[in-house]
Formats: sequence, C-alpha cells, structure tokens
Amino acid sequence: MADALTALDEAPLSRFHSRAVVTAGMGFFTDAYDLFIIGTATTLIAKQWHLTSAQTGLVNSITLISAFVGAFVFGRVADLLGRKKVYGLEAMLMVGGAVASAFAPSLIWLLVFRFVLGLGVGGDYPMSAVLMSEYSNRKNRGKLVGLVFSMQALGTVAGYIAGLTLLSAGVNADVTWRLLLGLGAIPAAAVIMLRRRMPESPRFLQQVRGEGAAAAEAVSRFSDGTITADAPAARPAPGRAGGARLSLWAFLSNRRYLRYLAGTAGAWFVFDYAYYGNSVSAPLIVKSVLGSHGAHVLTEALALQLIVFTVAAVPGYFLAAYAMDRIGHRRLQLIGFPLMGLAFLLIGVIPGITAAVVPFLILFGMSYFFAEFGPNTTTFVLAGEVYPTSARTTGHGISAGIAKVGAFIGVYLFPVIKDHLGVGGALRLSAAFAVAGALLTLLVPEPAGRSLEDLSSEEVVQAAEAVVGLAPEPVATGERATG
Repeated sequence: MADALTALDEAPLSRFHSRAVVTAGMGFFTDAYDLFIIGTATTLIAKQWHLTSAQTGLVNSITLISAFVGAFVFGRVADLLGRKKVYGLEAMLMVGGAVASAFAPSLIWLLVFRFVLGLGVGGDYPMSAVLMSEYSNRKNRGKLVGLVFSMQALGTVAGYIAGLTLLSAGVNADVTWRLLLGLGAIPAAAVIMLRRRMPESPRFLQQVRGEGAAAAEAVSRFSDGTITADAPAARPAPGRAGGARLSLWAFLSNRRYLRYLAGTAGAWFVFDYAYYGNSVSAPLIVKSVLGSHGAHVLTEALALQLIVFTVAAVPGYFLAAYAMDRIGHRRLQLIGFPLMGLAFLLIGVIPGITAAVVPFLILFGMSYFFAEFGPNTTTFVLAGEVYPTSARTTGHGISAGIAKVGAFIGVYLFPVIKDHLGVGGALRLSAAFAVAGALLTLLVPEPAGRSLEDLSSEEVVQAAEAVVGLAPEPVATGERATG
C-alpha cells in the first residue's frame, strides 16, 4: 500500500473530489459575484451620491487592493498553522463585508466595508486553489482546480441576473444597489460549516508536520474509505513537529522559486490589469457602444453583457477545466494570452468598430472566451502547483495578491484611460499587457501530469533550510527547461 501522497496522486476520480470542488468552488462563486457586481452597483451609487470619476473608481477597486493584503496574510498563515486553521475564516469576512456594505450610510463606510470584504476574497484565492490542488490526483489536477475556478463564471452570471431582475422590476435604485451588494453574503454563509469540517490537507500533514499516520487517516476519512494509505516511515527534517518547513526568507531567497514567482505573479498581474479593468468597467464599455441616452441604457448594457458572457466566457471556463490536462496547463496559458490580446488589438485598431454593435460584441466576446480558455483559469491553477508544500499557499497568496494590485490599477485607471484614449485606446493597452503575460508564462514549468512533489522539488526545501541561497538547486526529475 502507498503512502498518502502517492495514494492521492493515483486515486481515481470519486465523490470526495466532487465534494471538495463544491466546497472550494462556492467560495469562488462568491468572490466573482462580489468583485464584478460592483460595476453595476456603482453606476447607481454614483448617481445617488454624486460621485466623481475618481471616487467611482475607488469604490470599484478598493476590494481589489484589500484582496492583496488578504491573499498574502491568509496564504502565509495557512503555511504556518495549516490549511484547516484558516479555511472558513475568509468566508466569514466575506459574509460580514457583504452585509455591512449593503447598509453603508456613506461613501467612507462603503469603502471600509468593501475593504473588509476584500480581505476575505483575497484569502479565499490561495486557500481554495491549494486545498484543491493538494487533494487532487496527478492526472486530473488541472480539471479539478479549474472546476473550482469555473465557479467564477456562475457567480458572474448570477450578478448579471440579479441586476437585470431588480432593474427590470423597477425597484428603487437605492434599494437595488444595496440588495446587489448584500446578496453576496448568501453563498459564502452556505459553505462556512462545510469548510470548517474539511480535514487538514494530507500533504501538509505529511510534508510539513511529518505526521504520516495523520495524513493517511485524513485521506481515508475525507474519501469515505475509498482511498487508503500507509503511514510512511518517520524521517528527520528541520521543521517543527518533524516536518520540512521553508521559511519566508528561504523561499524568497531561492532563485528557482523567485523565477516561478516572476512567472506566476507577473503573468497574473498583467492579466488582471486587462481583465478586471475591462470586466468591472464593462457597463461603461457597452454603454459607450450603445450610446448614453435613454432611461434603460443600464438594463440594456447588462442584458448584452449577460449574453456575451454566457455565450463566450462561460464555455471558455469549463472547456479550459476539461482540456488543460490534455493540452498542458502552461501551454493553454500560452495559447490564451495572444488570442485574447489579438481581440483587444482588433477592437483598438479597426476604424469605427466601437460604433458597430454586432462586430464589437463579437470581438469583445472573443476576448472573453480566450481569457477564460487561457490565462484567467490557468494563472489560478499554476500558482497552486509549482511551489513546495510548506510555501504553497504563500506562493499562491503572493501571486494572487500581486495580481489584485494589477486588477486595482486596471479598474481604477480604466475610466480615466477611456476618457483620454477612448475604448479603442484602452483596449490597445490591454493587448500589450497580454503579450507581456505570454512572455512571463515561459518562466514556469509545465505541471500537467506531474506530481506536486516532483514539480516543486521538495528536496529544495531541505537545501534551502540548510544554507539559504548557497546550496545548489537540484532539478526535479523530468522537469523541462523553461524560459
């Protein structure tokens, strides 16, 4: 019988994998709803509170900058204390932030409550990605983690539907935006207890704490006995409780992991600049194409966004999840970035395209499809695969946090750039960022089909702990040379 890690790597897909996808994915449903509904809500808030463009941009983006803090803090704490210690706490922050935002009496308080919400959203990124990665088998890891991320599609669609329903029903604008923000608490609250009941990651127990017997027991319990494992022989290691623990300094001083950070965080940063700037500001984009006159422009814009997103983006999410293990996780990102950038570029350079609704929507939909069937999904997956167990949520948290800084810049500056360069100019800039993202992707290895331990070179943990930055870096078996 194999140990817990080998048992997990070779396990066939079963009900326990599905349960983990739902438990992790519902948090991501909430993340997407909360992050993307704000573009619709601020269109109403700006009129009611007479906000300037700068104030509107700040409301749209404050959650993203606090997500940077949440991703880093929760990611690091989860590597120090364990995944289970913090899993569910970030969902509580999302519940509290969403409910409080719905009752915000002023701009200042709305910013405060959205900041709190963002801490939970940021914390959910490394927790959901890494736990799913560590529970996945080797052959289907991309599919399982991708399905968690695909819940973003459903959360975004839910936001569009909620906005359309309330606006079409003629609900008062003040009540509408408050309901839109408050509804984000429901899915987060629904999974808090499920998350708290999940056992500790077997990989964390065995690799970091050195508790092989506990890891074997966790695998058996969570899989309802369908996966069984032997406790490995005890091994000496420098970390606490007999495991291998990579310090933050050792992690950030290691050339291999710095290169991976440049690849995962850098590519995710440039992607989120383009994606969030365009997605959160999509009401502005579509309204500028439709024209800004008429009482029902916002409703029409939301309806068109829903159609484009449902037809173009939603299939991209799920196709990426089901195809990436065959195509390759890094390879899919290298496909998606250029094609997404091409769509942005065509919108930016074809004369009069933003005045032609149908051609514009086709190209805008193409950009959505290749964002999802590419870097939007793969950046999330890759950052949870290439780091060692004792620094995996740290690496993912740093990557997700830096990405949200890119998203903050994109969301905050998009209205300003649009005013100066027009929609076409703003999208040409996004196309340039897509090229940069493809180049940065070359810095990470191809993870498809490889075990997490082989991919992240767990032996580097030992070397880095012994002599930080001085020990030679061993190459993982089967690692391909990269950029």
